[in-house]
Amino acid sequence: MRTRAAAPNWTLRRRVTTLCVVVGALLALLAAGAAVVAANNRQHLDTLLTKTGPLRTNGEALLSALVDQQTGVRGYAVTGRDADLAPYRAGLEQETKLIAEMDALLGDQPEIRRDLHTVRDHARQWREAVAEPVIEAVRTDGTAAAQTLLAAQAGDRFDNLRAEVATLQESVLALRNDVADKARRTGSALVLLLILAAIVVVLAGVALVTSLNRLVIGPVTSLAGQVRRIADGDYQRHIEPSGPPELAQLATDVDAMRRRIAADLSEVRQARERIEWVNSQLEKQAEELVRSNRDLEQFAYVASHDLQEPLRKVASFCQLLQRRYAGQLDERADQYIAFAVDGAQRMQRLINDLLAFSRIGRLTTGFTEVDLNQVMTEVAAQTENSRRYVDGELTWSDLPVIRGEETLLTNLLANLVSNSLKFRRPDLPPKVHVSARRVGDEWEISCQDNGIGIEPEFADKIFVIFQRLHAKDAYPGTGIGLAIVKKIVEYHGGRVWVDVENREGALIRFTLPVPPELPDAAEPAEPTAVGADGADEVDGSGDDAATPAETTGTGASGSSEASGADEATPAGAGGSRRDPDLATGESARPADGMKETV
Repeated sequence: MRTRAAAPNWTLRRRVTTLCVVVGALLALLAAGAAVVAANNRQHLDTLLTKTGPLRTNGEALLSALVDQQTGVRGYAVTGRDADLAPYRAGLEQETKLIAEMDALLGDQPEIRRDLHTVRDHARQWREAVAEPVIEAVRTDGTAAAQTLLAAQAGDRFDNLRAEVATLQESVLALRNDVADKARRTGSALVLLLILAAIVVVLAGVALVTSLNRLVIGPVTSLAGQVRRIADGDYQRHIEPSGPPELAQLATDVDAMRRRIAADLSEVRQARERIEWVNSQLEKQAEELVRSNRDLEQFAYVASHDLQEPLRKVASFCQLLQRRYAGQLDERADQYIAFAVDGAQRMQRLINDLLAFSRIGRLTTGFTEVDLNQVMTEVAAQTENSRRYVDGELTWSDLPVIRGEETLLTNLLANLVSNSLKFRRPDLPPKVHVSARRVGDEWEISCQDNGIGIEPEFADKIFVIFQRLHAKDAYPGTGIGLAIVKKIVEYHGGRVWVDVENREGALIRFTLPVPPELPDAAEPAEPTAVGADGADEVDGSGDDAATPAETTGTGASGSSEASGADEATPAGAGGSRRDPDLATGESARPADGMKETV
């Protein structure tokens, strides 16, 4: 009774393990019996194929060899020619060989081996009593005496020899039949064992399926039905455990989870109400931000358009005063008028640059694939006049293809190049080199020059709008150029900084994301060089000359210059260290003269 009461409490693992152990033990016994039977069957088949078959064949061949010996002796006794003894000699040699082979095969068959030795002995006796005396008689007394001897001795002895060979063959045949019968019996036993093993496997499968259906599938189906009803919203329904201990524990755990979920629902409802209230507040704030941005855009428009008219009037009338009354008033009056004209013009440039700065990222044409090598060609064309004026040199190589707005990227590189040309050393022709390298999922673009450089303490200040480190008389501009550079770079998802570890000139680096559809580095462009005279130098030819383009500024006549150059400050006392990025073997192009605004 105790065993029956404990059986229902068996775990599913214990039940499956017990079934597997029982089935495994039965299959192991069947496998052991099958192995023994298979070994015996293999032994019988080996005897049948490798012993009895060759023994029967060699027995027939042995009889033929003995007949050949008799035939040779008879022929020699009739003719007396040695050539007629060839069958006798060949038969004797064949007999010796066959008896040796059969003797080796009969190591475990002593009775048949004795029959073989009897045949061997009778064959030797026949040769000693008949064959050899007949051969000797032919050689000494002639063929007549040999025939007489042969007629008197040959018949009975050779018939006895034939009978012994027949007895040997019958023994081999009996052995073959016995081995074949044993092989059939062991084969039938092996098939029976395999059938029993298959029956055991089928019964075990049926028992396993039945157990799974009663102990697993049924309880799991019941549990799933209860869980579905809870999932439909009936969180107060109690889950009844059933099945083996594992599934009963699972049902208990699911019910505990149901209770926790039901307890948390009230908190979730309260949290949802709070979130909805917060969302409504955020929507109101978003509407306020939209209105604020709209007002800021309107302010930028007013600042850039409505303020232009009074500024143009002030500048125009100041210029009229300057032209009409120049030299008629005293020197101080002329100076005051010049101050007024310069202030009005500078205010116009500031307003235009501020408007351009505010439009970056707001008025967009969408991102496309942009080849920075072609962008540098455009920059070289735009800055050609400034480059000629300062005898400057612009080089670049290995620039990638990225995704962005070509106009903004052109403005970005033109500001950096113009900045480098403006803040040059007075005793050294400016050299600017633009290069790129792959750093993870970003392209790092570098603009290196041999100018006056930037002090480390001003590395962050130069990117602030309208920040100047020099007087406007020393370097013209509004101080917005590098602020535009920073905004364009950040608009494209990158960052810009000054490499403070650079010891000669200024080195400004910025990053641009690698396009998703171009995971590998783009093919480097063929190195291109432009000298100070504006002619391309590509592999020794001038086929790829930069095409001149309209500059976005007003040129070198005093109009808005690349004002981002104002952010540079001297680094060092004028001594020049050689820039490793400005190797003479690099390709080059000109750069200069572009306005900083977008």
